[in-house]
Parts: sequence; structure tokens; C-alpha cells
Amino acid sequence: MTTITLPETSAADSLKNQPLTPGQLIWRRFRKHKAALFALGGMVVLLLYIWLGGLVFSRGICAPTGEFLIAEAYANCNDTAQKLQPPSREHPFGTDTIGRDILARTIYGGQISLTIGIFAVIVEVVVGVLVGAVAGYFGGWVDDFLMRITEAMLIIPSLFLLIVLSKAIGGSVPEIHFLGRTFSGSVVVIILVIGFTSWMYLARIVRANVLSLKEMDYISASRALGVSDARIIFKHLLPNTIAPIIVSSTLGVANAITSEAYVSFLGLGVQTPTASWGNMLDSAVKYLQSAPWLWLFPGMMIMLTVLCINFIGDGLRDALDPRSARNI
Repeated sequence: MTTITLPETSAADSLKNQPLTPGQLIWRRFRKHKAALFALGGMVVLLLYIWLGGLVFSRGICAPTGEFLIAEAYANCNDTAQKLQPPSREHPFGTDTIGRDILARTIYGGQISLTIGIFAVIVEVVVGVLVGAVAGYFGGWVDDFLMRITEAMLIIPSLFLLIVLSKAIGGSVPEIHFLGRTFSGSVVVIILVIGFTSWMYLARIVRANVLSLKEMDYISASRALGVSDARIIFKHLLPNTIAPIIVSSTLGVANAITSEAYVSFLGLGVQTPTASWGNMLDSAVKYLQSAPWLWLFPGMMIMLTVLCINFIGDGLRDALDPRSARNI
């Protein structure tokens, strides 16, 4: 009698042959997008510079008062004796027109710019997802009503509205103290205006996905079992629409940062003494040739941040799409 001996499989081979989880598949696809992977590394460096750089670089003695200042207080220290100093060992990015350290101001200006981008996208996602999900799920007159509102909002020029409202009510909103930082009222206005004028495209994307998903068998089965509409929307439909929401949110942060830079460059956005990359560019307009460091460093920060976020968004779009050619 002949015995058949099966080849032994090691534990490493067994682990290697196990199917990949959805998260591992997404990461494998994302890694194939070299530009997105490089941008992710660049974004990590920028975040470390913005959030941890304040612990290292933004501290020193304010000459007019002789005090040792840290954090935002040092970034706003006026020393007219040091105004318009080129980059040096003491001030690696130079100083501005009233002697403030540009390195410290790019750190805290970056915190403001990213805060505006993140919170504006939170507003955009909440409004857009709710409108799109409700319109797609209920259909009928609810869908018609919400989509007409969406189309009406698309007609409104968001940049013009942002400029008008920032000028009209930005100065009347009181300062806000949050996480140890002081935000001017204009920051709140910019966040709300960008958020409430950017949700329309996301709402249409979510609506289209919900319209196709609500006809699936598992949704019909949920209805037959008496599951509530809210539970179907939030537990079954929206989790399966998370991919376009993530991609739209990522790109929305870059758009919000750019919009803030527009209005702040025009002097109608974030108001001093709160620093942002946009209003730092505004103060450099008269010194484009005589003091190029005034616009070079904040402009470079805006450019690198927006490029990194856009490349990451492109990579996420390919990674979260199972039909993408990069999933091989």
C-alpha cells in the first residue's frame, strides 16, 4: 500500500497565502502611486514642522520688552530695530516689515491655514453627506427640493461671497480661544463660508451612490425586517459611500487653504495679529524684489501643502476604487 506524503507548509507560507484585508488591499494600491506616496511623506514633514516646530523654533527674547516669549507671543513680537532683516542664523527665514520672525509666523500661520482647511471640510462633509443621502434615499419631492437648492447654491460665486462676508462681518465676530490659541473672528467667518459653499459637489456624488445602492437586495431585506430609515442610511448606505467622501474631503482641504490664501492676500481674510500664510503674502506685496524672503517662504508652504494634498487625493482615489488599474 502506497502512502502519499503531503508537502509541509510552514507558518510563514500559511500567513502568506491568507487573503488580504480591505485595508491591506487599499495600502497596496496606494503604494503603487509613487507620487502619492512621496506626497504623503512630504505632508508628514510639513505637519511635523507646523505642529512640533513651535516647540523648537518659536521661542526667544523679544528685544523691546526683554521678555523671553514662546509660541504665538514670540511670533507676534514686534522689534522694529530688526525689521526687513534677510535670513540669518538668528532668524533663518528673515524678519518682516515690523521685525517679526518669519520662521515662527510660518509655523503659526500654517496652523491657522490648516485649521481653516480641516474645519471647513468638516462643515462641507456634514452638509453634503446629509443632503445627498436624504435626497438619494427618499427620492420624489424630497429629492427634487434638495437638488434645486443644490443647483441654486452652485450659481453663487463662493469666492465673491467669501470676500463680501469677510469684509462685512469678519470684524464684528469676537475672538475665539481654542486649544490655547487665539483666533480672530474672521477665521470663523471664513470656515463657515467655505464650508457652506463647497458641499454641493459632494452632495451630488453621495446622492448618485445612494441611488444605486438603495436598490440592492440587502437594503430591501433591511426594509422588510423593519429597520428604520436612519439606520439604513447611516449603517448600510453611507459606509459603502465612504471612498468618494474621503477623496472629496482630502481635495477639499487643499481648496479651502487656497481660498483662504486668496482672500487673506486681498486683506479681507484672516486679520492681524493672527497669522496665516495668506496674510503673510499680503504684507509682502510692496517688497517683492527688495525683500523676497517675505513671500518666498509662506508661498512655498502653500504650494507644497496644496501639491501634497492633491497628490494624496489622487492616490486615495485610485486606491479606494477596486476597478482601478492600480489594483493589480
